[in-house]
Amino acid sequence: MSGISRLIRSATLFGYTELAQSLGLAAGPLLRQVGLTSDMLEVPDLLIPLHAACQLLEASAHKSGLEDFGLRLASRRRLAHLGAVSVVMREEPTGMAALQSLTRYLQLVNPSLFTSIEVSGDVVVVREELLPDTTVPIRQPMEMAVGVMYGILRDILGPSWRCRGVYFMHRAPGKKGIHQSFFNCPIAFNAHFNGIVCSLSDLQAALPDRDTERAAWAQHSLDRALAQTRASTADLVKQMVMALLPQGRCSAQLVAQQLGIDRRTVHRQLTPYGLSFSQLVQEVRIDLVARQLRDSDKSVAEIGYLLGFGSSSAFAHWFRKTQGCSVNQWKKAASPDHRHIQKDCSLL
Repeated sequence: MSGISRLIRSATLFGYTELAQSLGLAAGPLLRQVGLTSDMLEVPDLLIPLHAACQLLEASAHKSGLEDFGLRLASRRRLAHLGAVSVVMREEPTGMAALQSLTRYLQLVNPSLFTSIEVSGDVVVVREELLPDTTVPIRQPMEMAVGVMYGILRDILGPSWRCRGVYFMHRAPGKKGIHQSFFNCPIAFNAHFNGIVCSLSDLQAALPDRDTERAAWAQHSLDRALAQTRASTADLVKQMVMALLPQGRCSAQLVAQQLGIDRRTVHRQLTPYGLSFSQLVQEVRIDLVARQLRDSDKSVAEIGYLLGFGSSSAFAHWFRKTQGCSVNQWKKAASPDHRHIQKDCSLL
């Protein structure tokens, strides 16, 4: 879908050059290979293509032979690297309030990352997802994003904080040692979402050393920036579809309710892109199924569930209708190193 923001701030790659060099990698050639330069990384607020950053991290992991490259880069990030957003977060009364501030201003930090907070009893689920893009794998960027979120929560809540678990939708690495030592909590791969599970009681504890005047100044500045760069309704609709699909209740009416608008506005905002709501849902499903078939070991039934289908037979019927072949035929036809959804399966 044209018009959807797939850009990130170059600050997202903070520490990349130093990490690459410490591992014996030539950072310059790797950056040029994806259309970036070292000078670009010196300008924190410069917006660079998401796909270029993803390609860079995946290529670096492959070149170094390290499946945890994204996590290693995440370990170099601190709350302070969020700039004014970190000031507002530091001065919030609780960890939950700080987390909510982060999600509010996330568009200013990483326009391509979608984060949601779900509360059930004493359980808080922080879901993270990159806007779908079938052109490149996102294992390293996804692990980096979750790793950065984990580090931010640890900076806010203190070194004694322990989360309940970390979840990744992709398959497990060959060696899990670094992942385990980084997160120091249970880790699940081939999961139904990417993100972190926390205790609400931890997030509701009061945070010390607040300076509300400093926070008010920073918040005013961020609100003004947010008003100037706010995502279009079409962008927000796509993000909401991504969030609701796995819950099996992704209707135009529900999306409109979640966004605080009416259903007509949803349809009107999609018209300039030549899309109906059902076509947008179809597009997101195609993007997400490609990612799951390529990066995870989930069964057809599990993938169908994640895409909002009530049964594996319904998913199989949809896949054959839209792709012209079965899931197994698609897997055989796709490259083992870089699977893409085929426009058709006439090559079979």
